[in-house]
Amino acid sequence: MMIKVIKPLLAICLLLVIGSAFAQQIKLSKEVEHALTVVDTAQIKADIAYLADDKLKGRFPGTEGYQMAVDYVVNRLKSLNVKPGGENNTWLQEVKLRKAFSKDATMSFYEGQRDFEIRDGGYIIYPNPETPNIKISGGLVFAGYGVSEPSLGYDDYAGLDVKGKVVVITRGSPDKFSSSVAAHTMNTTQILKVAAEHGATGVIIASTDSTARLPNISRGIYSVMDKQGGVAISRIYYSKQVSVFGAVDYKLFNLLFKNAGKSIPSVVAQLKAGQPVSFPLNIGVNISSSSNYQDIISYNVIGKITGSDPELKNTYIVHSAHLDHLGISTPVKGDSIYNGAHDNASGVASVLGIAKIYQNIKVKPKRSVLFVLMTGEEMGDLGSGYFAKYPTVPAGTMVADVNTDMPTIIAPLLSITALGAEHSSLAKEVDEAASYLGLSVEPDPEPKQARFTRSDQYSFVLQGIPAIHIKYGSKTPDGKNNLNEMVAKWRAEYYHKPQDDINGIFDFDAGKKYAQLNFLIGYLVAQDINRPTWNKGDVFAVK
Repeated sequence: MMIKVIKPLLAICLLLVIGSAFAQQIKLSKEVEHALTVVDTAQIKADIAYLADDKLKGRFPGTEGYQMAVDYVVNRLKSLNVKPGGENNTWLQEVKLRKAFSKDATMSFYEGQRDFEIRDGGYIIYPNPETPNIKISGGLVFAGYGVSEPSLGYDDYAGLDVKGKVVVITRGSPDKFSSSVAAHTMNTTQILKVAAEHGATGVIIASTDSTARLPNISRGIYSVMDKQGGVAISRIYYSKQVSVFGAVDYKLFNLLFKNAGKSIPSVVAQLKAGQPVSFPLNIGVNISSSSNYQDIISYNVIGKITGSDPELKNTYIVHSAHLDHLGISTPVKGDSIYNGAHDNASGVASVLGIAKIYQNIKVKPKRSVLFVLMTGEEMGDLGSGYFAKYPTVPAGTMVADVNTDMPTIIAPLLSITALGAEHSSLAKEVDEAASYLGLSVEPDPEPKQARFTRSDQYSFVLQGIPAIHIKYGSKTPDGKNNLNEMVAKWRAEYYHKPQDDINGIFDFDAGKKYAQLNFLIGYLVAQDINRPTWNKGDVFAVK
């Protein structure tokens, strides 16, 4: 009996050893091995210190401080022998950011020829960044979560006629959806896109939380305008088809449901269980609003290294990080400058570290490499959305994005989570690069945070480009393996606060390893003659 138990254990151990050895079989030239060592922790610290200095005043897009960050990054890339990759052979891509404000918004309801009076409850109408004055009327239709994913076995619009009507949805997803799929389908741009494709003229998001307040939109909402004056990227607008986007609170939603003979708790329970529930609300709505605008000009910074293969050099691996932060805002402990040292001066420093590695490699990889430092991430991934949709290289030539956003270098890097790797073949390069550096790869310790769809890599995904975002794992030197708990405490004190400056908690050796890891992932992709692919049947594969 003992022998029968031991043999399977030996077999399992042998498989683990073989698997580990296989993962470590990547071969690097002596030149590349040496180049990996040139990442300088002192330079990483210096880059972060400059970008997070008070004199840059939080790097808010369109400000003198942001321009100082742009100039600094351009000069650093020049010093690393990187060539300009922006518009018209410059280092820059112009990004026109429009701040839109809603005013004089009204919403009223009717049944047949009779007005439907609602005395309680509240609503907001988001500004329309393209059309200053909007007025629509139409029937109201409840469309569940507003999700249409037949390939995943779920479609709120199946059998539902919403043409010329206003769709009411509640944000959420079926329990069976993974965290990243749920976040993708809940994204407001995706909700508006699906509604437009089905012919709706407006979308209203209804709250199922009786304690929640409506979003405060008084300070305006940013979008990116294209060179023809239309909306290029927005979280509140998709196309002229859906001209109205609004929200109602629980009280108003409950009244609408009661009028239709429905119960919010029972409908929500069905939706969570994966059973679409959609129906006409037997009531119409009149909506009108006006919008006014403030436009500012900001910039993405793009550098380029040309690949060595005659054909593959015309395709690109992208290393990205956002350059902006929150500027000057509400004081916390007497400080009002939101320096953004970790978020995301550290990510920019990592990309510059990758450029330093390439400076020390004479024979460049087969594919070309783009370094893209982007504006407007804190406004909703706007700079990356614009670059991914309107790249400064030919459309379809970017094969993958490796994004770095707030790697949280506050402790030794012993393990990683590769956000998004489960969706594409990039998981292979992640495993190989991590193994080479002695790092283990772990599942996302915070799946409910939906971090894969909350930063710039998601902009590339929406354009069909496989992308990943490397974050810390849970391993700690003391074996407690609870780094996520330390990060949670750090986040509570520093994240999106003025305290996130160079005087905070840093482990610059971890910063060095992040740069090495992201370089290796990108380098392996750049050397592979096969471009990365989405996994068969993946939700992003059909976009």
